[in-house]
Amino acid sequence: MAKPKRRYVCADCGSVTTRWQGQCTDCGQWNSLVEEAAETKFSAKHDLSGGGRKLDFEILDAPSEVLTRRSTGLAEFDRALGGGIVPGSAILMGGEPGIGKSTLLLQAAAAIARTRADVVYVSGEEATGQVRMRARRLGLSDAPLRLAAATSVRDILTSLHSGPPPALLIIDSIQTMHSDTIEGAPGTVSQVRASAFELIRYAKENGVALIFVGHVTKDGTIAGPRVLEHMVDVVMSFEGERSHQYRILRSLKNRFGAVDEIGVFAMEGQGLCEVSNPSMLFLSGRDEPVAGSSVFPALEGTRPVLVEVQALIVRLQSGATPRRAVVGWDSGRLAMLLAVLESRCGLNFSSAEVYLNVAGGYRLTDPAADLAVAAALVSALADKPLSLRSIWFGEVSLSGEIRPVAHTGLRLREAAKLGFDQGNGPADAGQDVAGLRYAGIAALPKLVDRIMGGA
Repeated sequence: MAKPKRRYVCADCGSVTTRWQGQCTDCGQWNSLVEEAAETKFSAKHDLSGGGRKLDFEILDAPSEVLTRRSTGLAEFDRALGGGIVPGSAILMGGEPGIGKSTLLLQAAAAIARTRADVVYVSGEEATGQVRMRARRLGLSDAPLRLAAATSVRDILTSLHSGPPPALLIIDSIQTMHSDTIEGAPGTVSQVRASAFELIRYAKENGVALIFVGHVTKDGTIAGPRVLEHMVDVVMSFEGERSHQYRILRSLKNRFGAVDEIGVFAMEGQGLCEVSNPSMLFLSGRDEPVAGSSVFPALEGTRPVLVEVQALIVRLQSGATPRRAVVGWDSGRLAMLLAVLESRCGLNFSSAEVYLNVAGGYRLTDPAADLAVAAALVSALADKPLSLRSIWFGEVSLSGEIRPVAHTGLRLREAAKLGFDQGNGPADAGQDVAGLRYAGIAALPKLVDRIMGGA
């Protein structure tokens, strides 16, 4: 009997090789090759042009049924989804262990079940008694949802086909599911792909909204094959520090709405509570101004969130190498901004340690945060506090110019709503907002002059 050939598939890019190696030659990722059963080889004479089912093609403007979104009962969850759950859609939610994925989905499932909709919750990681215990603690014991503990995809689909399809099916988690048509242990690339394919096909054929829970790797990406994110309609990330109270539900891919929308929750004793004004979570609430602190109106999708940027400058007396420590921002962008301040503004940071922190554990990716970081650095260097009721935003170029950014009016209106009375940003982006005075800054030297002069 011929020995079966082995093959190894990259979990990131899907490339195939016949031998294992530490690094994928196509995408360059390390330790991403996973052994998989060899695929069936067809003869070269095999012709696929006949023997199949003839498709019925449709025109683009053919009448079709309008899909109505279903609310999850949590406004922040609906916001991140783009307005609610679309029937027949497949949603993948990833997050670190213990962040609250199962708690959030149990709350949403209970809220939907209370609207007399059929909801099925299948747990592959916990026994039904453990899920009931959590539901009792959250005050959800009276919700009429159907609960099961199973890992066999065949058993799950057999049970679902025995009755009318549910409105919502939750699988917690996809890495624990097992298909007996594929060899391998649960969690392998082939098992995750095959199990997800069968469940998604059932959801599409029966109009069932399907939510997967996905494990994440140590670098924060969803475990399993990358093709899993292509198979689903929505990819969501549940983020936050377990040492902090807040959680952020972020939409990374959405075929039915805008991406980069966020929903903000706070973990409390009775479960995850919605936060209608997330800006208050990331502002310190101090009454006296402190040097090295600025407020930046970040934008998450269509939602502006005000966050506090804190900087600390420590002068070194000896010839030791100064340290640069960053929390919540890109360290490479900080190095670039320090170089621009030294080159264009004549400030000296080379003999000082620089510490930068985004308050509340928030992580900034918006390039408009450059001006807020620069204002915090100059304020800390000069030991002159900025106004408590001022915001700073704008992208800094290598020439020191302040470039305009998107959605200026949205940022200013959010700041005015929270009681801020002064906006500082690009010179040609000023907009009239009731109760807020806008001051444009053309280049970084103007910012330094304004802070040093105490204006």
